[in-house]
Amino acid sequence: MTDDQTPADDEIDAVADAALAHMEQLSAENAALKEQVLRYAAEAENIKRRAEREANDARAYAIQKFARDLLTVADTLGRALTAPPQGEADPAVKNFVVGVEMTEKALQTAFETNGLKRIDPVKGAKFDPHQHQAMMEQPSTEVGAGAVISTLQPGYELLGRLVRPAMVVVAAKGSTGEAPPEGGGAANPYAANDEGEAGAGGAVDTKA
Repeated sequence: MTDDQTPADDEIDAVADAALAHMEQLSAENAALKEQVLRYAAEAENIKRRAEREANDARAYAIQKFARDLLTVADTLGRALTAPPQGEADPAVKNFVVGVEMTEKALQTAFETNGLKRIDPVKGAKFDPHQHQAMMEQPSTEVGAGAVISTLQPGYELLGRLVRPAMVVVAAKGSTGEAPPEGGGAANPYAANDEGEAGAGGAVDTKA
C-alpha cells in the first residue's frame, strides 16, 4: 500500500484481483470444456462412420453370395446377345431378341441400384491387377504393353468389394501399339517399363 492509498482503495484492489483470478479460472474451465466437447464430437463422428462402414460391410456380405449367383444369369444373357438366333426377319425371333435385351438391361439396372457395379474395361485400358485377371497375353500392334486387348468376361464389384475380376486378354511386352494411360493404382505387371517384369520364360501371376 502506498502512502496515498486508503483502506478502501486496498479493499477495491483486493476485490478486483479476486474477480480477475475468478475470470481467469472461468476462462480456463471454458477452454477445457470446449476441448472436451470437441473431443466428444470427434468421437461421435468416428462412431458414426464406423457404424456406417460396418452396416455397409454387413450389407455387402449378406448379398454377396446372392450376387454371385445372379452373375451366372447375367453371363448367360450376355452370351445370348452376342450370338442371337438365326432368322431375325421372323417377327417372333425379333421379339425374342428384344425381350432378352430388355431383360439384360433390367438386370444391369437392378445391379447398379443395389451397388453391384460392372467392370468391363475397354480396349486400350490399363491392366489393373486389383480388378482384372489376365487369361492370356499376346503381342499387339494396336495397343501397347500392359493394355487390355479384349474382355472375355466382365467382372463385378459390390459396394467397392471385388466379387469377380474381369477376365481379359492383355498385350504382352514388346507390343508396338499406343501405351495405356499411366495413372495411380497398382503397378502393371505387363507394362514394358514396370519393375519386376517377367523375363523370357518368366511367370507372371495373372490373378487379381
